[in-house]
Amino acid sequence: MKIAIATKDFTAVSGHAGQCRHWLIYDLTEHRSSQLLPPPLRVDLDKDEVLHVFEDNRPHPLDGIAIAVCASAGDGFIRHMRKRGCDVLLTGESDPSLAITRILAGEALPDPRFDITTSLCKLRDLFSRH
Repeated sequence: MKIAIATKDFTAVSGHAGQCRHWLIYDLTEHRSSQLLPPPLRVDLDKDEVLHVFEDNRPHPLDGIAIAVCASAGDGFIRHMRKRGCDVLLTGESDPSLAITRILAGEALPDPRFDITTSLCKLRDLFSRH
C-alpha cells in the first residue's frame, strides 16, 4: 500500500490538497510492523500535474496511492481521488511522520483545524468537473 501526504515544502501536512505540489509518498508494500518506516519519496508536482487542474489524460506521479492525507480538501478533490481509487484522510496533525505513524498504529488522527478557505473551496467545488 502507498500513502501520500500533502505537504508544505515537505515539512508540514498541508491543506488545499488539490493545489498542493509537494507530496511525500510512503511505499509500505513490503513494510512490516517490526521495521522502521521506509524513507518517503519526495514528489514535486509540475504546475500541470497539480490535481486541481490535472486532466487525467496521462499517468500521474501519485498514481497507485491508496490513501491521501491532508489538512483540508474540497469535495471535488475527494471525489476525484475516489475515482482514482484513493481514500482521503483529513487531519489536524501537522507532522507528516506522526501522521503516518498514527495511521500504521491504527490510531485516530486529530480532527482537521477550521480553515475559512475550505468554505470557498466547497463553493468552487459545486462547479467542479470532478
